[in-house]
Amino acid sequence: MSEMSLHDRDGNRLYLNAEERAAFLDVARKRPARDRTLCETLHHTGCRPSELIEISPARVDLSGGTVTLRSLKKRKDGAGRPRIVYRAVPVPPDYLDTLNTAHGIREAQRTPKKAKAPIWPLSRVRIWQIVKGVMIEAGLPDAPHRSPKGLRHGFGINATVKGVPLHMLSKWMGHAQLSTTAIYADAVGKEEQDIAARMWS
Repeated sequence: MSEMSLHDRDGNRLYLNAEERAAFLDVARKRPARDRTLCETLHHTGCRPSELIEISPARVDLSGGTVTLRSLKKRKDGAGRPRIVYRAVPVPPDYLDTLNTAHGIREAQRTPKKAKAPIWPLSRVRIWQIVKGVMIEAGLPDAPHRSPKGLRHGFGINATVKGVPLHMLSKWMGHAQLSTTAIYADAVGKEEQDIAARMWS
């Protein structure tokens, strides 16, 4: 079983709900291009900050509608050697248009050096600061879910509520085990009500 949880020891929620995700995105879209696209990428892919800083123009498929991420959690192959795992996450067309316009993705892909350069050459600490600032401006309470991790968990909850199969969500989130992804099927509160409502529709 996975040790990951959607609540801390005190029962505090560790994920952003639908309203908080919408508020976060609304504020992010008013920020300068670099911060806006950074926040939108975390929101639309569910990636970790450490994965975000590795994204280059070469990993953005404008025609295929995906962003490819390198899973940074350590994996082993059959012989116990480290294994590199990539995953392609589908993203909305309007987000890709914004990303291309803000960072010249299509143009950068024509030059090998530019194609491999990080889109956001920032530290994880700086990403955390940017995200936290947007969350504060969006009115999110000072609670454990007000963090990039809360945004990642919110991505998982949202996908589950929208009916994305767990095996597909597991691939998008880069989980090594389906049991880790299964925590999103245990969503509570409003999210659980939305899931339950689909049974009667």
